Amino acid sequence: VQLQASGGGSVQAGDSLRLSCVVSGGIFSRRAMGWFRQAPGKEREFVANIDSTSRRKDYADSVKGRFTISRDNAKNTAYLQMYSLKPEDTAVYYCASSYAAGLNRRFDSWGQGTLVTVSS
Repeated sequence: VQLQASGGGSVQAGDSLRLSCVVSGGIFSRRAMGWFRQAPGKEREFVANIDSTSRRKDYADSVKGRFTISRDNAKNTAYLQMYSLKPEDTAVYYCASSYAAGLNRRFDSWGQGTLVTVSS
């Protein structure tokens, strides 16, 4: 399974961005997906995840209400829509794919990361 994340960039506080993660190999529609981020000098942290059917989603408290995770199984793509971005959202964002379909944080495949920089 290979993941290709894209959509990062440099924005101002309050702006929006949408990240995409295209998955090849495996059966995308049977795999839960997730997004993580790693800020400079910090450990990688969970951002959001979604089950294979989009029925269940979970978010880190720090992004709840501002970020939305979604997926399009016909396009083998997961998304992270980010609204009201803050400087503390600055990080490299990684998408991840799970071997399981249900909502979980057991990811066995990772993308290369896409940088999001939010300036005040």
